[in-house]
Amino acid sequence: GTNWAQDAGIYEFTMGNGAKVKGRYTFVYVFEDGEWKISQHHSSVMPEGTQPKAITEEEVKNLFQLWNMALATEDPDAVASRYASKAVLLPTVSDVPRTDYDLIKDYFVSFLKKKPQGEILESNVTIGHDWCQDAGIYEFTMGSTGDKVKGRYSFVYVWEDNQWKISHHHSSVMPEAFLGPAPKPAVKEAVSA
Repeated sequence: GTNWAQDAGIYEFTMGNGAKVKGRYTFVYVFEDGEWKISQHHSSVMPEGTQPKAITEEEVKNLFQLWNMALATEDPDAVASRYASKAVLLPTVSDVPRTDYDLIKDYFVSFLKKKPQGEILESNVTIGHDWCQDAGIYEFTMGSTGDKVKGRYSFVYVWEDNQWKISHHHSSVMPEAFLGPAPKPAVKEAVSA
């Protein structure tokens, strides 16, 4: 137009952490005081949203091994660093919910003295958009005593700082050892077609 111009399209920014972000833009320029100036600028995220970080069921199951290897270091910082910035840990042997790095680290200062190493016995995986969950039964061998302890677990992982981190971790003892056996659920037989 006369003394104005418009440019619209898609641009991409590289953030300080290396992540790339695409957006839609519109610039309206006006010729003012002998030079082109921006009169209006609009920028918005792509309507399709972001692509989720791809992960397979097997990869979700293997995230436990990253945490288990951190336990093997016997370094509370190494274990606490596996948790997301706003993580919640509901630990097996503490009544205190651990809701920040320092509280999570504090829990592992004591727990790591037992030299625990875990093994997943039953895993149930769910995968979402930049999150995944693994819940089931695990067993720890305490290297300091040789004792074995079974527990129920749930790990919810989120994609944070270009890696999968634990956002929620709940661990509890097997209740039937304390409360007695629960009735077994009725199992329906498969119907053949």
